[in-house]
Amino acid sequence: MTLLFAVLAALAAGYGLGRYQPWRRLGDWVNWQLRFHLNRWNSSRPRQAALFALLLATDPVNTVWAWWHRKDPPPPKSPPVRLRDTQAPEEPTR
Repeated sequence: MTLLFAVLAALAAGYGLGRYQPWRRLGDWVNWQLRFHLNRWNSSRPRQAALFALLLATDPVNTVWAWWHRKDPPPPKSPPVRLRDTQAPEEPTR
């Protein structure tokens, strides 16, 4: 009975952590700290390194992709929108 209770408690804890998503929330917070508070903490390189390590731990795929593509040229601009005339043509006057 104790084993069954332990398994059910572990499943409930895993379900709760999966619903709460602490790693995603931590990764979003770290990304926000690095992106919008960089100027205020410019002299704190160890803090930035720790935040980057947390971001790498919480979202490794997107972090590595962003690091590899940080100096890519911007995508080409789309062509301008072409508007067509929706008014009916006027009748020629006699």
